[in-house]
Amino acid sequence: MRFMMLMIPRGYETAAPGATPSPEAVAAMMKYNEALKEAGVLITLDGLHPPSMGVRVSFENGKPVVTDGPFTESKEVIGGYWMIDVTSREEAIAWAKRCPAANNETIEIRQVFEVTDFPPDVQKAAAGFAEMQHGLPVR
Repeated sequence: MRFMMLMIPRGYETAAPGATPSPEAVAAMMKYNEALKEAGVLITLDGLHPPSMGVRVSFENGKPVVTDGPFTESKEVIGGYWMIDVTSREEAIAWAKRCPAANNETIEIRQVFEVTDFPPDVQKAAAGFAEMQHGLPVR
């Protein structure tokens, strides 16, 4: 079962462009990341720049509208993520509980849909999805 663990650092929604965590926080997180890797459950992970450096593309009346960050209506934003492959929801929770997160951070855990989770008509509509998913070149 694949799960995405989303790091939600409170206050990151207003972080200035170029804001980064401390070397101590990164070192602690690297130990955690290494534990995920050594356990064989880590698929991928990344940290994200603050929303002040992002853009949103919304669709109003069928037309794309681009809005530069920061986004005043945001209360929670994603600061980074891990994609893990574990045997159960409980195992995903156990890994999240081991994270060296700060007092202002929350991890949201979301199970990833597998094509087999969908009814046959949706599986048929998604034909070729797995090839797209695993056939992307690494940049």
